Amino acid sequence: MKQILIISFSDLNHDARVSREVNFIKGQNEVTVICYNGKENNGYSLHRIPKKKFTPRVKFISSIYLILRLHLRAWKVMYDVKQVIHDFSNKSFDLIIANDVESLPLAFALKGKAKIIFDAHEYAPRHFEDRLTWRIFFQPFNIYLCKRYIPLVDKMLTVGKGLAGEYQANFGVSPTIITNATWYCDIQPSPTKDTIRLIHHGGSTPSRKLELMIEMMKYLDDRFTLDLMLIVPQLASSKTSGYIDYLKKLASNDQRITFRPALKSDELIPFLNRYDIGVFLLPPINFNYANTLPNKLFDFIQARLAIAIGPTPEMKEIVENYKNGIVSNDFTPQDLARKLNSLTFEEVYQMKLRSGVAAEELNADKNKVKLLDIIR
Repeated sequence: MKQILIISFSDLNHDARVSREVNFIKGQNEVTVICYNGKENNGYSLHRIPKKKFTPRVKFISSIYLILRLHLRAWKVMYDVKQVIHDFSNKSFDLIIANDVESLPLAFALKGKAKIIFDAHEYAPRHFEDRLTWRIFFQPFNIYLCKRYIPLVDKMLTVGKGLAGEYQANFGVSPTIITNATWYCDIQPSPTKDTIRLIHHGGSTPSRKLELMIEMMKYLDDRFTLDLMLIVPQLASSKTSGYIDYLKKLASNDQRITFRPALKSDELIPFLNRYDIGVFLLPPINFNYANTLPNKLFDFIQARLAIAIGPTPEMKEIVENYKNGIVSNDFTPQDLARKLNSLTFEEVYQMKLRSGVAAEELNADKNKVKLLDIIR
């Protein structure tokens, strides 16, 4: 059996992509995972690393290093990896899979004779380019990591065509696309009755403009309800941490809007199946948002939901191909509401049935075959 190390600065309980990656390769290989958190005794060896607390001191020191372009010193301040490097210094691996650009320095610190696959979940140099502070401090940091390490990896993966094209244009690589499609689920859509139940789930950062979906409810007729199931992302700032409270206050006067507790990735599909339409309105305020092809789209499909989205190109292509939802003409809540209001109950149910067709073709099983072939 091959010794494979997977590195991800995330919680696997809420990181669907990395969790699938682990499930793709465990069993046939001896898998070790370095991450913030995950399931014990789940067919792999789990090594937890502490999530750095961004105290004023840590913020000050890392900011100085970032301004001075001492990027690796900044990385060592922001990520608590000294102990894990010590613990793994005498271990050898055949393959290391590094998830997201910030894991690359650790992957190469532990490399030995291993091959390295880099899985880019986002286009790192333009991740949050809409934020001035991010452009000042972190854009040069991410560009540095890409320039330093991408030429050295043995294979690169990413999630969609837009990101793959940008990496190829700027770093001369040709990433293989492994989408965020989730596992095939053999279920039927729930009946659509006298209420059309909208659901949105995912991370809650201010740049996602989730308030637009709350505003959208003002323009929808009384048939519609909206449930929001949100999580606070890793390394959240105080502004981000308070964003859910802001959204709850914004929605407090509309009894049709409900906030649900976040679920683990493997609990999502049966829960989502209770709803009618998965909704996601994401203005293209940065490159990654303009080119997103997210987990939630595939979750909606496997849960046999109709889909309501803005005109994000790669999501739009799927919805229009399978005719399993609606795409607004722009990213305004008014236009998406207009299209939703025009739907009949029967049209919604037919879209849910067509998501069943999409589910058979867009699932993790095909990605598993692709990744295992790369590993071989």
